[in-house]
Amino acid sequence: MTITREEVLHVARLARLEIPEGEIDRLRGELEAILDAVGKVAELDLADVPPTSHPLDLVNVWAEDEPRPSLSAEDALKNAPDTAEGAFRVPAVG
Repeated sequence: MTITREEVLHVARLARLEIPEGEIDRLRGELEAILDAVGKVAELDLADVPPTSHPLDLVNVWAEDEPRPSLSAEDALKNAPDTAEGAFRVPAVG
């Protein structure tokens, strides 16, 4: 599959990434290789393979939820550039 320069720039824009001009061609090649690899998987006959969310059997790996000391709200916010009503204030994303 061929990825165009415009498609690389579009994906970068969606991901909010700034790509230097000299990196665009390298990224085109890498994205093409990724899509080719995914395409090879799509060619496999997987009709008899049950769906899975992970290739390994996993058991619950969560630790017990035990209360422990943490930062106070005041300590967490003391180096924040901007706060409002006891919370971090960030610029709107639009």
